[in-house]
Amino acid sequence: MCNQNINKKLKHEIRKLSQVLIKQNYFQYQDIQYIQEEVLAMGMPTSSIFSEIYLQYSENKKILDILLKSHIIGYFHYVDDILIIYKNGTTNIHDVLTIFNNITPTMKFTMEEENDNKIYFLNITISKEDKNILFNTYRKMSTTATIIQVTHITTPEHKFAAIRYLTN
Repeated sequence: MCNQNINKKLKHEIRKLSQVLIKQNYFQYQDIQYIQEEVLAMGMPTSSIFSEIYLQYSENKKILDILLKSHIIGYFHYVDDILIIYKNGTTNIHDVLTIFNNITPTMKFTMEEENDNKIYFLNITISKEDKNILFNTYRKMSTTATIIQVTHITTPEHKFAAIRYLTN
């Protein structure tokens, strides 16, 4: 493991700092303050970092064994989206989903299966035709193709991002 060369004091400080950040789960709703005692707070800047750290830890300590035992052909993840490629008849993907959901009680995985030889992953449509795999851009129904007006007070980067999006 690569953490053998990390200074023990630094490791301890990082662990303590992480615990403090995770416990800072205060939020306000209708003038009442609450403390969220379980899971990471949505919208908290550090939540995405801790989520990624935990997912990578789970992948290395638990998920890798599940993938190998279940004969998974491909596993790809980006933030909270995972694409798993498997062979029907060899892998029972519903059993894999159950095993994934037993890793951590507060973390729940859901599954979308391919439909009409297509599946959507991130902004990509992946489809099978004969023995070929085809990739295309996928736009969700919520895509409005609305751009920021030139007179709007916002940074030029945001305005140009919309134009680049529509161009691509």
